[in-house]
Amino acid sequence: MATFNLNINGKTQIVDVDPNTPILWVLRDHLDLVGTKYGCGIAQCGSCTVIMDGNAVRSCSIPVSAAEGTKITTIEGLSEKGDHPVQKAWMEHDVPQCGYCQAGQIMSAVALLDNNPNPSDTDIDNAMNGNICRCGTYVRIKKAIKTAANS
Repeated sequence: MATFNLNINGKTQIVDVDPNTPILWVLRDHLDLVGTKYGCGIAQCGSCTVIMDGNAVRSCSIPVSAAEGTKITTIEGLSEKGDHPVQKAWMEHDVPQCGYCQAGQIMSAVALLDNNPNPSDTDIDNAMNGNICRCGTYVRIKKAIKTAANS
């Protein structure tokens, strides 16, 4: 076990965990931030996506030892009221169905728009590649990202 000082959603969080513990499990099991979901465990589905230092990353594959000194934002850190422009666009376009993948989808979209406020269709496709939605809401996801980009 080791102690790590993490910057999560703008707050310092201190955790005492095995250095190889994935960030996903630190968030969910140690900090009770359960909006980030477990999907595949091998960084292929995108359900566990968080933003680390401005980039969308798969938290299931990054050990906590690599997170110290970085800035991590989870779905809970976007907005206390759920009124981040991407979240509002998601609701406007009725994106969620089962909702399981949505936190990861939203976090990937936020990272995209933070780095590219006016993305092309290709930019959106590239940024969202690997975020799997079993309900197939990809068309609505793209529309929501375009709406958020214009807000």
